Amino acid sequence: MPIYEYKCADCGKEFEELVFNRDECPPCPECKSEKTGKLISACKFKNGGASDSRDTGESAPSSSSSGSSCAGCSGGNCSTCG
Repeated sequence: MPIYEYKCADCGKEFEELVFNRDECPPCPECKSEKTGKLISACKFKNGGASDSRDTGESAPSSSSSGSSCAGCSGGNCSTCG
């Protein structure tokens, strides 16, 4: 049973809900409005480690050398990098 993310059109609250029917949109837990919509979730995955040189021939940067929590994504503008 998947957990989907929703947003209320009335109050703007974002929430997660376990649903049995993927087309079902549950009411908002904050204001009880029926005007909710499913959000598109960003997916994350790990592809084998900090040093994956298949695409560029370079190692991904290590988080220990920069002091941040960046995993060295190839997109160049990762929202988790701060």
